[in-house]
Amino acid sequence: MSDPESLKKHRQRIDELDAKLLELLSRRGREVQAIGKIKQKSGGGSFHVPEREASVLKRLKKLNKGPYEFKAVEGIFREILSESLALEAPLKVAYLGPEATYTHLAAIRKFGSATSFIPQTTLREVFLEVVGDHAQYGIVPIENSNEGVVTHTLDLFMEFTLTICGEIQLEINHNLLSKASDLSKVKKVYAHPQAIGQCRHWLEEYLPKAEIVSTDSNAKGAMLATKEKGAAAIASDYAAVLYELKVLRKHIEDYPNNFTRFLVIGKKPTQPTGEDKTSIMFSTRDEPGVLFRLLKPLADSKINLTKIESRPLKKRAWEYVFFIDLDGHMEDSAIAEVLRSMERECSFFQVLGSYPREISKTNGRA
Repeated sequence: MSDPESLKKHRQRIDELDAKLLELLSRRGREVQAIGKIKQKSGGGSFHVPEREASVLKRLKKLNKGPYEFKAVEGIFREILSESLALEAPLKVAYLGPEATYTHLAAIRKFGSATSFIPQTTLREVFLEVVGDHAQYGIVPIENSNEGVVTHTLDLFMEFTLTICGEIQLEINHNLLSKASDLSKVKKVYAHPQAIGQCRHWLEEYLPKAEIVSTDSNAKGAMLATKEKGAAAIASDYAAVLYELKVLRKHIEDYPNNFTRFLVIGKKPTQPTGEDKTSIMFSTRDEPGVLFRLLKPLADSKINLTKIESRPLKKRAWEYVFFIDLDGHMEDSAIAEVLRSMERECSFFQVLGSYPREISKTNGRA
């Protein structure tokens, strides 16, 4: 068989498979609609169930035999899940805006483009949107692999009683965006302080004379760069498209493997999936060895402690609140027992939530 004939045959097979995929998607959608009607009739149950979503993706990861990498499969199915949820009931998610922030990209990756995203100007407003039931969920940054923890987010957990329902780990790829034609014409660079910190060496080497201006978000910096001659911004590919800016340089971050972890906040607890994390915060009595006594049960029970941070307790000088992430769900018997043991040693103790661990890390290039 000649190459043109072989090519035609393969394309015919792809067309046939596309038709089957479309039919299967339609059948899946009808099942989703049936489930939605049952939920509406019974008046109970949440339309979005994080643990169900996590179990679907976990099962698909085991079934995936290639040639597509799972992160590609996951992206496709997150869009299917997003569109399916929209058939049942619209989902509203608040995030730190404006459009094209990395928080926005994380929200899209987690919930899919069929979701109604509500941009907010501050992290506090994201919390308030969820507390006031204007959004079912909020997306907030919690830590960066290079720059460390987002302390303001930790402080807000002390102010508001919300539950962590999920996490997203997004690889951050910074780009220099501008309407200018080349680097020599860039006199000012707008960016969020964390982005400035992550690109500091590059900026010193290639734009040593440029004025560096901090903004509330990288996306806001991109907006400002559209209005000012000789201005540039550090932001994502998505921001370049949205704000019609040229990408003068790609990947200007100083270090590779630059990930930011985001948290999904809501009001309803998430049920166990078998691959979960639990986050807690607590303050202790001021006495020798108390932190050691608190953490020892984790080691004795072979429970993996993945993170510990401390923040000043603002109501009293020189006292601190600790934030801890550990592997497992608070309903697991071993975890529950350890948490009870820890609580007895604390002057204040709160479980912030148990939620599915991130299945795969995905880069921030939109």
